[in-house]
Amino acid sequence: MASFGMTSGGVRKPTETMKLFITAFIGVVIGFFLGVSFPTLALTKMSLPSSLFPSVDLNYIEDKYSGLSTQSLLNVWSSLKRRNKDTASHYYKFNETKIWVPTNPRGAERLPPGIIESESDFYLRRLWGLPSEDLTIKPRYLVTFTVGIAQKNNIDAAVKKFSESFTILLFHYDGRVSEWDEFEWSKQAIHVSVQKQTKWWYAKRFLHPDIVAPYDYIFMWDEDLGVEHFNAEEYIKLVRNHGLEISQPGLDPNSKGLTWQMTKKRDNSEVHKETQERPGWCTDPHLPPCAAFVEIMATVFSRNAWRCVWYMIQNDLVHGWGLDFALRKCVEPAHEKIGVVDSQWILHQSVPSLGNQGKAEGGKAPWEGVRERCRKEWTMFQDRMALAEKAYLEAMKIDPPNSTAT
Repeated sequence: MASFGMTSGGVRKPTETMKLFITAFIGVVIGFFLGVSFPTLALTKMSLPSSLFPSVDLNYIEDKYSGLSTQSLLNVWSSLKRRNKDTASHYYKFNETKIWVPTNPRGAERLPPGIIESESDFYLRRLWGLPSEDLTIKPRYLVTFTVGIAQKNNIDAAVKKFSESFTILLFHYDGRVSEWDEFEWSKQAIHVSVQKQTKWWYAKRFLHPDIVAPYDYIFMWDEDLGVEHFNAEEYIKLVRNHGLEISQPGLDPNSKGLTWQMTKKRDNSEVHKETQERPGWCTDPHLPPCAAFVEIMATVFSRNAWRCVWYMIQNDLVHGWGLDFALRKCVEPAHEKIGVVDSQWILHQSVPSLGNQGKAEGGKAPWEGVRERCRKEWTMFQDRMALAEKAYLEAMKIDPPNSTAT
């Protein structure tokens, strides 16, 4: 009689068949629950080969479509691939072409020129909406103040002299930034805070010509200026009308520390470009301090002039002493393009706020050490300029001025 039970080499016994059935059933159940829970897993947690999703930011997909199932995400990805098939195909084909554009900015030679943004700005932008709708107005001018909190009321009065056509940039040398929030304008200003630094240190590091390129004029001002008789818009008009590339407002005769006749305000005058100084101070009537000269406390630069001046600022000479005598090298003819605006004048209060940020050493007050460094930097800058000019003339085989060579 035939038997339904067989050895291991034949038909399985009923108990073994039942075991297989139960095992398969359990596997199906486990697989079902795994499939249900799978959509909640983040794609970024999966170890997928990069070739599976070329040129796609999985974080972006996960954030944008976080409420969709895995299948839906894959459908979205498939849709994106179909929509961009032609564009992607063109991109990959073009990307295989060797790009080298020598006229691009240094380091960007491998990029197609159309994608390069070589300049920037200080315009504040939103985190939402369309970029093209971010700005209701584009300021045409930039004004910077290097400040400490002790002068906040003076700066408040100064800022109110500048319209919405000006971007306001504050360099904080004392690290106290949040305390300026009491002023409404401060919430729209740019704040840069690095302790115990000067405006020329800031300027070299944060005012590169390609950053300030959108601005027609750049105001580089100290914090201790009285502006009762100053109007920024009128000042700009006068600068344009008189062709000044580098300028400053005239100084009230009552200003403290008034040193140069050139920067002293004149009555019944809009602008002056030259002056008479003390005997022996001027070797040439067209040279500083009789002409082609303004001080560095309240200087205003055109965009083109600043592009030259920025390169002349030395990284380690932070006080800027000596720059005022060298500004003329950045415009031509300097005695016509550098001048003082008399009808918009300021008062130099000469508050030694930054000087007190120094360090007392050798029995000297903090401000004494700062002043000593200023004088040293002036000499160092003059020496560097003289050596650089000499090296250039020699390399070009040009006789220096006043040379006796025939």
